[in-house]
Amino acid sequence: MPPTEQSMDDRPRVRRTNWWVRGTLVLFAAGLATVFYIATLVNPYDANGHPLRMASHQSLGMPACKFKEMTGLPCPSCGMTTSFAHLVRGDLWNSVRANWVGTGLAVFCAFLIPWCLASAVRGRLLGVRRLEAVLAFLVGLFTVLMLGRWGAVLLLTVFD
Repeated sequence: MPPTEQSMDDRPRVRRTNWWVRGTLVLFAAGLATVFYIATLVNPYDANGHPLRMASHQSLGMPACKFKEMTGLPCPSCGMTTSFAHLVRGDLWNSVRANWVGTGLAVFCAFLIPWCLASAVRGRLLGVRRLEAVLAFLVGLFTVLMLGRWGAVLLLTVFD
């Protein structure tokens, strides 16, 4: 049965995003791509070629972690940069060893780049009805995972 004018009007209309949302999606994808590029500049191995588990950001001339300097304990995000650097080199095992939450975040961000670009091209957020709810959930999830991992690392450090 061919669609009638009445049945076509009953279809839900897909609301297209504004130009500034599309631009923001493209800029966000570019920012994430830049993070991955910078991860290729980080050297996650020591002078002997052994994989590092943290502090690889210092290969870019950045200072050491102040939290670790002050307390002697790793901070919640210690190993994230090293994890990204290992992952962009295809070294999944050492990426997970450095910081498994960082590995998960890097994989998520790798999938987020094409999603942002496809959403910008299509003019709608693909698979997302309420962006605020999704963002709040994801930020909460990664925060809980990062703090949970940190708690486990601290326990292992204390009982080591």
